[in-house]
Amino acid sequence: MVEFDNMKMELSNYEQPLLEMGNSLDLANKKDRVEELEKTMEEPGFWDNPDHSTAVVQECKKLKTTIERYETLCNDREDMLTLIEIGEEEGDTDIVSEVAESLEEFKQQFEELRIETLLSGEYDKNNAILTLHAGAGGTESCDWASMLCRMYQRWAEKKGFQVEMLDFLDGDEAGYKSVTLQISGLNVYGYLKSEHGVHRLVRISPFNAAGKRQTSFVSCDVMPDIEEDLDVEINDDDIRIDTYRSSGAGGQHINKTSSAIRITHFPTGIVVQCQNERSQHMNKDKAMQMLKAKLFILKQQEQIDKANGIRGESKEIGWGSQIRSYVMQPYTMVKDHRTNAEVGNVQNVLDGNIDPFINAYLAWITK
Repeated sequence: MVEFDNMKMELSNYEQPLLEMGNSLDLANKKDRVEELEKTMEEPGFWDNPDHSTAVVQECKKLKTTIERYETLCNDREDMLTLIEIGEEEGDTDIVSEVAESLEEFKQQFEELRIETLLSGEYDKNNAILTLHAGAGGTESCDWASMLCRMYQRWAEKKGFQVEMLDFLDGDEAGYKSVTLQISGLNVYGYLKSEHGVHRLVRISPFNAAGKRQTSFVSCDVMPDIEEDLDVEINDDDIRIDTYRSSGAGGQHINKTSSAIRITHFPTGIVVQCQNERSQHMNKDKAMQMLKAKLFILKQQEQIDKANGIRGESKEIGWGSQIRSYVMQPYTMVKDHRTNAEVGNVQNVLDGNIDPFINAYLAWITK
């Protein structure tokens, strides 16, 4: 039967990639590490230190999950080949649809695990802090910032990640002039680092009375949420700390006091803000943590650029600097200008389905 032959061929094409994936996952060392952690968990007094025990349990769980996912893929492939053999021997056409459904699920799970093997950066496993700034385009770009904010929130929800809005500044008529989200979950920064850059929208603007097509821009800054105490020295003379009233919901206390914090770092021009926490002290701690993380990542990037002989360029939020374009008129298409990945359904992307671009970026940077 032709259908069975095609499925067998497709499954045979996954044999070598599965072996390569197993090697890149370093499964033997992962299994040794699981045994080591399980012995640690059996030691007397293990639970006396909650922070340490929690970290050990989480690491063990993560390693086991990765091992199980890989072994499940291998087993599923073998099961499908066995089913095909049975179908061929018995001439059972009902098995065709069963295997076809299993094959689609197999391919999806394989791709998800393959992409995760590309997340090998030092902070890829961390939570992420994502900030959007409206650029050229006025009210239209503020509305575009709110559309992108919703897109990332929807993406996070689909992945089961937690989203917290740390700060926002409303636009004069609509949307946001700026908005900062903390997105928490395993490998969030590893995924979202692909989004760093300028995003361009082309559409018939609802804010243009003449109904003309308009282009607007929003910059997206993504950094890892690094909780450990970083070795970053910040001079008191190099920063200005401003307090202001929180602009969002949060009860009478948060709105009646100047609890929101803005820190400006003069040497780099970096500005971080936080208004989500209940007290000024907590907002200041969070903002300082964000500043240290940004300075740390900036220093790392400068070292990489220096090693590669590349001079980093600061680009305006406007023409020629975009990493991705979202076109609604005169045709519909989202295109990433780094990887050339394209999706024709713009609304689907804006509903949070950005994985094709994330996956293409991760594959692109590892070439």
